[in-house]
Amino acid sequence: MVFATPGICQGDAPENWRQHRFGLSPWRWAELAGKSFWIIGAGTGFGQAIAMALATAGARVFLSGRRVAKLGETIDMARALGAAPDRCVLLPCDVTDEAQLTAAVSAVAADAGEIHGLVYCSALPSAGFAWPLQQLPRERWEMMMRTNVTGAWLATRAAMPLMLRTGVARVMLLSSEAGWAGTPGFGPYNVSKAALNSLAMSMAEEYAASHPQADVQINVLVPGEARTEMNQGSTESPFTVVPMALLLLSHPAGGPNGHFFHRDGRHLAFGYRGPYDQVL
Repeated sequence: MVFATPGICQGDAPENWRQHRFGLSPWRWAELAGKSFWIIGAGTGFGQAIAMALATAGARVFLSGRRVAKLGETIDMARALGAAPDRCVLLPCDVTDEAQLTAAVSAVAADAGEIHGLVYCSALPSAGFAWPLQQLPRERWEMMMRTNVTGAWLATRAAMPLMLRTGVARVMLLSSEAGWAGTPGFGPYNVSKAALNSLAMSMAEEYAASHPQADVQINVLVPGEARTEMNQGSTESPFTVVPMALLLLSHPAGGPNGHFFHRDGRHLAFGYRGPYDQVL
């Protein structure tokens, strides 16, 4: 049986968000207002689109990434869409550096005291090698794994205490169809995304077990192809990921935890985990 959330519209123009709210019902849209979210990888692509959408919904959004100028572009674009000027907070950070991560968490705590969600979008490709599993230098492999996998683990572990203060923890890790694939020429990237999938599922189970009183929802979203720095040839907008992202981040208590979703509404299986069997 195929499980999916129907009616996901991926083509809504972001400038018309007041009319379509990226497909959210009025009450789900209102649920985002006033909440705080930390977006890692917010300077470009999918992270930028999700951050901008949350800001237009009235959420307070902490924007992290390595490049300050790119994060500034996200803030300017959010304001151009009509987001309130104080909705976005610049928080440059390399999450693979634990000292920088600790400082960033302290800054979030000092500003907001607590957060409701974390979105992890940072990733590096294994480009430039025909046979990267044979040719990729070890240091490139290690940097990719630190960015694509270890950073997500460290960021979730660091941010979770701030989410547990609210009793609500929404963590969304952006993966890739590569995590289900063995495509030649993309081996290290495939491995990193498969590891990220397993990490999300394992963290979901562990945090739910260790904090049974909290509403923990840690899930994976596959954004598909769109025009990002890693895929300049696509004509799809990064905003195609926003409707499913907002559905997950605004989900009420009792929702999915440790599940896998595609931006087009499909519910995916991974390993021993079958697809989520309810509409989001």
